[in-house]
Amino acid sequence: MSATLEKPARRPAGTSGLWSAPARPAWEEEPGRAGLAGKGLVLALACLGILFPIWIVVVTSLSSRRTIDEAGGLVMIPKGVTFVAYKELLSGGQVTRAAVISVLITLVGTLFSMAVSVLCAYGLSRTGSLGHRWLLLALLATMFFSAGLIPTYLLVQSLGLTDSYLALILPSALSVFNILVLRGFFMGISQELVDSARIDGAGDFRILWQIVMPLSRAVLAVITLFYAVGYWSAWFNASLYLNDQDMMPLQNVMIQLVQKQEAPVGLGQAIKTGQLSGLAVQMAVMVMALLPVAVLSPFVQKHFKKGMLTGAVKG
Repeated sequence: MSATLEKPARRPAGTSGLWSAPARPAWEEEPGRAGLAGKGLVLALACLGILFPIWIVVVTSLSSRRTIDEAGGLVMIPKGVTFVAYKELLSGGQVTRAAVISVLITLVGTLFSMAVSVLCAYGLSRTGSLGHRWLLLALLATMFFSAGLIPTYLLVQSLGLTDSYLALILPSALSVFNILVLRGFFMGISQELVDSARIDGAGDFRILWQIVMPLSRAVLAVITLFYAVGYWSAWFNASLYLNDQDMMPLQNVMIQLVQKQEAPVGLGQAIKTGQLSGLAVQMAVMVMALLPVAVLSPFVQKHFKKGMLTGAVKG
């Protein structure tokens, strides 16, 4: 009986023995020149679709009233740069106050939300903790069922939080999705590390602070960004629970400008006299609202893959 031997695949230089390259599925094969060109074209179009509107907003905010009038509205090609709109917005008044309010709400709210979310996620990640299963089910139920807008408003009103900055933080302080992502990441940490620290006499808070959190920097950075963007972009709670115009955050002032309901104090006269363009002021406020997110996102981008995918898969 004769045996047929398959010819082994050619092995790379510097290796010994028989080497056989594993078969690769069709979708994992290296793309040809046409495929690479197609991918590059799609990515270029996607980037253009994202950056072009931002370019128009920035250029219009830096254009003079004459340039905007000549363009008939939004400016695509700059003809000179002027910072009059930003100077007037930051010279004091309602917009400056609203920006400061938004920054403070974002900082305080993000800190509070992260503290509660981390504590909750760590407790739920310890499967032997008291009431673990029932608390987890109660949190999951809130993702699918809600009391509604009117009961929520009545609850906030009964607690005396209307016309208070706490109304901008407490009703939206927790995200069950973020807690589940943190819980999944915490459960992926080696139990031997926790047990060894517990044998050495460390308590739960010390284990969380000195072992769990340092190993979870990626997911903590991502969830912090999620909470910060949520607080910075929020406008509905302010329009619902605040009646004092001087307490409004930046997003609500921006909505008023875009809808041309009322020009902030100090800007109305400049717009009426022709020194400023109302459109330039609107675009400048949009840039101010987008700037913090655009600045922080690149620093957290490297943590997205590790923080989100690992936390979700290991849950």
